Amino acid sequence: MSAYLVAMHCKPLEGHGAMSLAEVERHLRDLPGWRLADGAIEKAYRFDDYHRTLAFVNAVVWIAHREDHHPDIAFSYNSATLRWNTHSVGGISLNDFICAAKVDALLA
Repeated sequence: MSAYLVAMHCKPLEGHGAMSLAEVERHLRDLPGWRLADGAIEKAYRFDDYHRTLAFVNAVVWIAHREDHHPDIAFSYNSATLRWNTHSVGGISLNDFICAAKVDALLA
């Protein structure tokens, strides 16, 4: 987990461009388990049961609401997959990495 990302907060990015592939790859090195997938960063999480999965999803929703930056979430009985990208920049932004780091901090 990257402490400097966890300490940051998302900012409006309208009018800015997406990160370059090199920037994305550099930030991915700071977030184990996250990968580049179809124009987003993505990570799958596994849990023991539905209750723990749903508690995690609810915590992610709280982070997303607080940061005003929302992921795509797919979940089932014992797993959840998160995908972050920034529609306003047409790709991946620092906001995606900030939120990914905050989510990982939940489980640290």
